[in-house]
Order: sequence, then C-alpha cells, then structure tokens
Amino acid sequence: MKQKPRPVELLQGTLDLIVLRALWTLGPQHSYGITERLERISEHPLALNQGTLHPALVRLERKRWIKGSWQRTERHRNAKYYAITASGTRALERETARWRRLAGLVEKLLGHPR
Repeated sequence: MKQKPRPVELLQGTLDLIVLRALWTLGPQHSYGITERLERISEHPLALNQGTLHPALVRLERKRWIKGSWQRTERHRNAKYYAITASGTRALERETARWRRLAGLVEKLLGHPR
C-alpha cells in the first residue's frame, strides 16, 4: 500500500509568493478557489486551510499587492475575490527572483562535498 505523503510546511514568506503567482496565473479567485488550485497543482502535500491562507490574503491586501472585492460565486454565495494589482505583479517579479537566488544558494550548499 502506497503511503500518503506528509504535508509540507511552507517557509515564512513563501505562501505570499505562491498566492501572488496563483492570482497572476488564474486571475481573480476566492480563497477556497486558491486553496483548491494550489492543492491540486502540488498534488496535495501542501497543508493549506483557511486559517493558513486568510492571514496571507490580509497581509497581501494590506501591502496593496492584491485587491479584494465581494462577488457572487458559481453557487450564488457571496465571497471575496482577490486579484493581483500592478504593484503585486512587480512584487511577484522581485520575490520570484529573490526566491530563485535563495533556492540556488541552498541547493549549492546542500550539494557541496565535505
């Protein structure tokens, strides 16, 4: 029997980057849509829930990197949809470059022989 992979805990700051990228790619989404999409893409090892995602959305909105507006869902419920802003797109570019530099450095250090 194949063992289910353990959930992956995200490093501080990476959720913001991932949410910005999802909104840039998918367009406006409500929090459940963001969670569902990220879990599907990651094949479910991300331990995301509303308690994890909501603070990130509030933080990104406070920075004005995303903007939320209330709309009706496909099921005729009210939900706050989030969209990336122009400053959020610029932040996504900067943070992606920063993440890639950091990931490259960590990979280099982990691969360095004794």
